[in-house]
Amino acid sequence: MTTFTKTPEGETPSIDVSLQRVVSDINPLMYGGFLEHMGRCIYGGIYDPDNQHGAVDENGFRTDVIAALQELEIPVIRYPGGNFVATYHWEDGVGPREQRPRRWDPAWKAEESNAFGTDEFMKFCEIVGTEPYLALNMGTGTLDEALNWLEYCNSDRNTYYANLRRNNGREKPYNVKYWALGNETWGPWQVEEDTKENYAKRAYQWAKALKLADPNIELILCGKNGHDDWDRYVLQQCVDLIDMHSIHLYTYSHDFKENVTAPLSAERAIQITASLSELALINNPTGGWRPNGYKPPSAPPKICFDEWNVYDDQQAPGDEGGEQAYNLSDALGVAVWLNVFIRQSQHIGMANLAQNVNVLSPLSTKRDGSPGLVRQTLWWPLLLFSKYMRGKTLGVHLRSSTYEGSTFPSWIRKTTPTPWLDVSCAYDEAAGFINLAVVNIDDTRDIKTSLTLEHALPSGVTTNKQQDVQVFTVGGGDIDVKATNFDGVDRVGVVESTWTAAPRAEYTFPRHSLTLLRWSVKA
Repeated sequence: MTTFTKTPEGETPSIDVSLQRVVSDINPLMYGGFLEHMGRCIYGGIYDPDNQHGAVDENGFRTDVIAALQELEIPVIRYPGGNFVATYHWEDGVGPREQRPRRWDPAWKAEESNAFGTDEFMKFCEIVGTEPYLALNMGTGTLDEALNWLEYCNSDRNTYYANLRRNNGREKPYNVKYWALGNETWGPWQVEEDTKENYAKRAYQWAKALKLADPNIELILCGKNGHDDWDRYVLQQCVDLIDMHSIHLYTYSHDFKENVTAPLSAERAIQITASLSELALINNPTGGWRPNGYKPPSAPPKICFDEWNVYDDQQAPGDEGGEQAYNLSDALGVAVWLNVFIRQSQHIGMANLAQNVNVLSPLSTKRDGSPGLVRQTLWWPLLLFSKYMRGKTLGVHLRSSTYEGSTFPSWIRKTTPTPWLDVSCAYDEAAGFINLAVVNIDDTRDIKTSLTLEHALPSGVTTNKQQDVQVFTVGGGDIDVKATNFDGVDRVGVVESTWTAAPRAEYTFPRHSLTLLRWSVKA
């Protein structure tokens, strides 16, 4: 959480960091990923068993992609969609590959071989070191089918689908914890688009049955954008049986300042969704039948922001593979997205970047299958945040003038301040470091800023000594905001340096840049 005071243009901005303002824990699931049967995300992305270049392991998984995802320390991956899931039948993707049926996928207008399915995904998660998160088909799928998939994944009983898993080579249950009740069922592009009333009724009955089958799972309700009446209604009807509420949002503009301020719409969506969750809990009727072991919710459900990114659907249409060439402007947009998640960490139970490789992704594999990844501009803010912005969110106070131009969507201007510096702060207590992330959204000027760090010390420790601050910078200077790495040339990356800071100091944040300042607060 960042408190903000607007100042006149021309006045020196200031950032005050205090260890006394711990807001909440940062849930590691905030750095989750997403894999969908779309374009080259699965086939040619993470899975390429016929690769002729030695780029895969014995399971057919791309070893360079695995190493990159391990470097990001991705804690959870959502699968298999996305729009794809609305016609996906999980039994098509298990058992001997030569017997798996080929299907037509109407979502992305492609043939699906089903060579990669549940067991392959679980093996991939195991190797990467991440948890699986499965989305259920609430389009053409049935509750029976969902219950069967849950049994296949989680049951240790002597029953048909548990034994089918054993016959397919996996004795122990996978114990999948996270399950989504459909995907974007409100969307007119969805097969079996639904109304909020009908979806809420079905979601409640599905949730009841799934938790009867396995009370240890966590269910994610299908929300919309966080500020729609769909969100209000389905939360009200289902709040006592779900664990998280999903919202989706993509941001983009060709205009630099619109592009980097657009993620502030997600911040407002999070705040509104949190209020709707509280309202649903307050108004939730008591009594009535509940599954054995049911415990009424003691707090509003957290938000599962399980699709987010900067996405230009004109440049990278989904049914043409969705491979977007990201530039520095987009990377800074992602940095503001991540600042939003840190600031609003008290409401976030999970977030999943869409997607992990090739499709709207920070990583791209070569089309000829040869080893080596392109690390797009998005990679660098993701790496810095995943590596350092962990632990607890610290509240900071920012004083700054604001950008007063156009925003996209336009309602940002009406509801949300847009300071020239976008700021979040994390206290990594285990490592003993404070990490301050600052995006300068001005592409024309560097901004000298007064920093007050003297409050960022453990209780009882006082010092006037200067200390070394690690500095990580993405962008800035003469790097063009349209610069990309998509062709394999690393025009955008991280520059590391050291700054010697006093408890009260001034730092100049370069134009169009992300800066992460990291310093020790050990006694």
